Amino acid sequence: MRKCSGMENIMNEYIISCCSTADLSAEHFNKRGISYICFHYELDGVQYSDDLGKSMPFEKFYQAMSDGADTKTSQINVAEFTEYFEPFLKEGKDILHLSLSSGISGVVNSAMTAKNSLEEQYPDRKIYIVDSLAASSGYGLLMDKLADLRDEGMSVDALYHWAMDNRLRLNHWFFSTDLTFYIRGGRISKTSGFIGGMLNICPLLNVDHLGKLIPRYKIRTKRKVIHTIVDKMEECLEEGCAYHGKCYISHSACYEDARAVADLIEERFPHLDGKVLINNIGTTIGAHTGPGTVAVFFWGKERVD
Repeated sequence: MRKCSGMENIMNEYIISCCSTADLSAEHFNKRGISYICFHYELDGVQYSDDLGKSMPFEKFYQAMSDGADTKTSQINVAEFTEYFEPFLKEGKDILHLSLSSGISGVVNSAMTAKNSLEEQYPDRKIYIVDSLAASSGYGLLMDKLADLRDEGMSVDALYHWAMDNRLRLNHWFFSTDLTFYIRGGRISKTSGFIGGMLNICPLLNVDHLGKLIPRYKIRTKRKVIHTIVDKMEECLEEGCAYHGKCYISHSACYEDARAVADLIEERFPHLDGKVLINNIGTTIGAHTGPGTVAVFFWGKERVD
């Protein structure tokens, strides 16, 4: 199995780890010392690794989807997790691994099974598995915060509890200007999709407290949904426009729309921790959203529904 890992900069007695579905760049993962393992997908029957655009550029992937290519995804299995985790344990390192939301994928179960087996072989090592209840670059924003806390000296035990206590503070809001793949995946009915297309409706969705994707609003026109998603961000922030945390955006082949949202966010929230970071929605999640999706992630009020 080909391991996808950002191991080079890890200097601690434990490693923090996630799946490629955290949708950060390989350079970002490496710089922050975050290890990762890759999901898989098929494009017209050919298997690929969801390796952050290395084997297939994102533009090519989304163009193939627009041209009608068939896509399927598969999660990481127990054997792959075992092969991925074991070298860290042999090096004497403990592991904190966050999985893609259980509301989207069952991959956390595979990670837990591998953990249970490896703990018998390495009884002196700690393996923590956390259901992130997050996806895409929201999952990535959570991992970035864990890297900050690790670098400040937090122990693996304390970091595990911090992740469990704060994961629902990570807010996800996203919209799509192309309903094709939401209809195909059953998230939007064919009738609603047809009417939505006729009326130029862009659905606004979020991720709930169970880590599931929930349609919330039907917004007419792209211009209005771009402004509405920024309004929802302000509404979900404890500090309002005084927000001083980070904000990440991910998109699927619609950078201009993502940039328009980022510009509005940077204007409305002048105390952001740096500029808005724009990432690509990776091939695993993108295989279900298709092109035309923009997602915004930030630290806010705890998700309760």
